[in-house]
Amino acid sequence: MVMTKVTLWNNTDLDNAERGLIKPEDVRTAEIDALVDTGATQMVIPIDVCLKLGLRPGRTVPVRLADGTDREMTYYTSLHLSILGRDMNCDALASPEGTTPLIGQIPLEALDLVVDPKSRDLRTNPAHPDGPLMYALSAA
Repeated sequence: MVMTKVTLWNNTDLDNAERGLIKPEDVRTAEIDALVDTGATQMVIPIDVCLKLGLRPGRTVPVRLADGTDREMTYYTSLHLSILGRDMNCDALASPEGTTPLIGQIPLEALDLVVDPKSRDLRTNPAHPDGPLMYALSAA
């Protein structure tokens, strides 16, 4: 089991603070411990964290849980997150209050983070120590 700290912000608040529409101290933020789940696809955070951050509900999608059951979950939008000093904007699926937050493959890949199998720690990819390497299709 690999756990790590994640800092979350309401991205709309960050944009509004940058524009001078709100004070920087009014940006809603939270720090949570999350399970790095390489079997999961998305970022998943409890609904109470979504509400504390003032995230907007988006579309509802079918999801298969680790125990094989299917359910509907709602994406919450305008999330900005930081893990190990690497940041990204994303949406997150909302889980019931009190559940363990999950970091799935999409944020791991976007931030170029890897699980060290020996130490069982989450680390930045040693091949790209200065930041994530992005892959794009040729523009030719």
